[in-house]
Amino acid sequence: MTNVTSTEYVQNLLDKASGLDQAQGDPRLKAILRDVLQATCELVEKHNITEGEFWSAVSFMGNAAPEFGLIVPGIGIEHFFDLVLDARDKEVGADGGTPRTIEGPLYVEGAPLSDNEAVMSNQEENGERLYIRGRVLNLDGNPLSGAIVDVWHANLSGFYSHFDPTNSQEPFNNRRKIKVGADGSYLVKTVMPKGYAVPPNGSTEQLLDKLGRHGNRPAHVHFFADVDGYRHLTTQINIADDPFVMDDFAYGTREGLVPDIKRENGEATIEFDLVLVAKEKSAIADRSSRPRLTV
Repeated sequence: MTNVTSTEYVQNLLDKASGLDQAQGDPRLKAILRDVLQATCELVEKHNITEGEFWSAVSFMGNAAPEFGLIVPGIGIEHFFDLVLDARDKEVGADGGTPRTIEGPLYVEGAPLSDNEAVMSNQEENGERLYIRGRVLNLDGNPLSGAIVDVWHANLSGFYSHFDPTNSQEPFNNRRKIKVGADGSYLVKTVMPKGYAVPPNGSTEQLLDKLGRHGNRPAHVHFFADVDGYRHLTTQINIADDPFVMDDFAYGTREGLVPDIKRENGEATIEFDLVLVAKEKSAIADRSSRPRLTV
């Protein structure tokens, strides 16, 4: 069968379509788009993709735009970025510390800041009380005084404040920032979050159904950690006894991020230290510039 993609005419077409024959424009964008176009044409021929299938995919992507923040982790791309960053850090000798993992699409800028500890919620008194405590440390085990720990998680219904379809949560419910003390310690007082699934009948669920996959996330708690001179950390812990803890549709579970839970007198405690790597050693040191909701 003729390989149309490799013909001189199509190669010239792709060069022109990506602007390589023009002096103006962004060279990096041109180079990336050129490879995207090449790969797309090769896929069309490799899988004998019909025009109908192609335009169905275009229509799906247009309708799915509001859920891209779920689809990207759901098809493994957000986790892939973590693996790439891990590899780059290892190449320059900057590996170690608390493992990074996906941020997800539900962070909100502007959470209240407190010193040493934070009460996450006063709306869910019927949930299991959860205390998360730990320290922010460097690789030598020394405390990083003044570090900011940013924490957020879902409520007992699996919804995040500012994204809750029931509109029942107060602003910044289950979202706090904590400035750690001289010993690097922090304490989170909250209720045990619940896992959740992708929106029913939404684009993410439609895609996962076609792939024969589920759309469930285990209960988890998100963290950012920042302090001058150290690499930003984006991570999360998954709740160890959640049935989906090792089967997260978004691939957020990583070794070292499923801490033990200690239960006593109806309360749960998790110990979780955040260990940061010096910025000058890191290949990528700063928080990603992805768009985030600001309230």
